[in-house]
Amino acid sequence: MNTDQGTVAGGYSTQSGATENDRPTRPAMLRGAMGRCPACGEGKIFDGYLKVNDHCPNCGEELHHQRADDGPAYLTILIVSHIATPLLLYIFIAYRPSALSLLLGFGIGTVLACLLMLPRIKGAWVGLQWARRMHGFGLPAATKSA
Repeated sequence: MNTDQGTVAGGYSTQSGATENDRPTRPAMLRGAMGRCPACGEGKIFDGYLKVNDHCPNCGEELHHQRADDGPAYLTILIVSHIATPLLLYIFIAYRPSALSLLLGFGIGTVLACLLMLPRIKGAWVGLQWARRMHGFGLPAATKSA
């Protein structure tokens, strides 16, 4: 590991010679999942339901670099389906409810679970990108505008 040239353990360049631990991943993802800025943990990351603010209203950290397009949606569906499917099978086998009640119950339940989880997963996704300096989050101000 040669931090004098800006390279850290993962082999990526930080452009400023910063160490890998100056942006710990877990706290950044937890802050994002809570809807807070991954840098300061105070400002709101979202302007609405899923629209990410261009800048943190508290610390001014640029958040417009985020590229959380379809990834959070795929991850949300993956998690909800892995929870709902065994639960659906268990309820069907154990209680034999009518098809209508099963469809309504699980239809509404899975939609609500997805709607509740999606902003949290997207916030964690943005926090991960910020911590790992992905998509321009780690570039100096002069390089960002170029």
